[in-house]
Amino acid sequence: MWGAAAAVVELLGTVLAGLLLLLVVAWPRPRRAVLRPVLAGARQVTELERARLRVWLRVHTSPVYEDTQALQYLACRWALGVLGAVVMLSAAVGLGYGTSWMYLWLLVDDVRNTGAVVYTSLAGLFLLFLTVQGILAVAELEGKLARRMLGPRHQEELERRIAELSASRAAVVDAVNDERRRIERDLHDGVQQRLVALGMLLGRALRSQDPERADRLLRQAHEESRQALDDLREVAWRIYPTTLDEAGLRAALETVAERASVPVRVEYGLSGEPERPVATVVYFVVCEAVTNAVKHAAPSRIVVAIGSKEGALRVSVEDDGRGGANASGSGLFGLARRVAALDGRLEVRSPPGGPTLVTAELPCA
Repeated sequence: MWGAAAAVVELLGTVLAGLLLLLVVAWPRPRRAVLRPVLAGARQVTELERARLRVWLRVHTSPVYEDTQALQYLACRWALGVLGAVVMLSAAVGLGYGTSWMYLWLLVDDVRNTGAVVYTSLAGLFLLFLTVQGILAVAELEGKLARRMLGPRHQEELERRIAELSASRAAVVDAVNDERRRIERDLHDGVQQRLVALGMLLGRALRSQDPERADRLLRQAHEESRQALDDLREVAWRIYPTTLDEAGLRAALETVAERASVPVRVEYGLSGEPERPVATVVYFVVCEAVTNAVKHAAPSRIVVAIGSKEGALRVSVEDDGRGGANASGSGLFGLARRVAALDGRLEVRSPPGGPTLVTAELPCA
């Protein structure tokens, strides 16, 4: 009924606006003076229509639209409102016609009128069925019209998409540069320092005249070489895990869980292997989130959940640590850029005191 009443207002407003604009169409300044309040009123009525569609029909439209789009929408929408009023009136007539004859049949004890009463009642109920289908069709048309008229135009959509791709490309370049700096820092602070210590130990062993001291230095050099090899493997593992190519995403995530110093439970809900770019981003999201939790949050457990829903892959990493994670930090910010490069979305919830929940959604075929 709200839609039918709004249709009357929209029809009257459209006719009135058309007449006013017709009178001043030849004069630019008066035309602009008339058009300004017309467009403002059209936007207000359109906002009421958007609220009606959202509450009653669960139709959500973009809040970004021009005033001219609102006027065009109202000029088209009143016809649907009138159609909806006709359908509602037909439903009332069908319901009243069918139920009234059934009621009379219960009151009148005349066998000769029984057949007529039954046929008339069935006809009324059939009319009611048709009107219900008409109501559903009108509701569907309402949603399509609103999305069509109030949504972004094709050119605007292309411009928005170009801006998103430009931003994501720049983010990918920044992420690659950050990754290179991190690798350089890991090599300089870890592997390089151990190799320097290894060279010093070997040099002292060669210069030593005491066999026992030389043997001790060689043992220390051997231990330092083992530590350097472990650091090198750690750096290589963080650059890209070979397990992801050899055994798939599930095995790579189980490797992350095994290497963590706290218990990590992996809940893998995918039936198949995702595409390699998606699997790579998922792996790094889990790896970075687990590393950050272990390093900064002191959790007792971490839960990693992987699943898919409505064409999107969803990964979440939750820990019971002390919380307070900074979403704008270098690690999580780099993950957000990785996810955005695939048109995904990363969300971090980490109130002080915990728990911390890192969630990423990625489009997945």
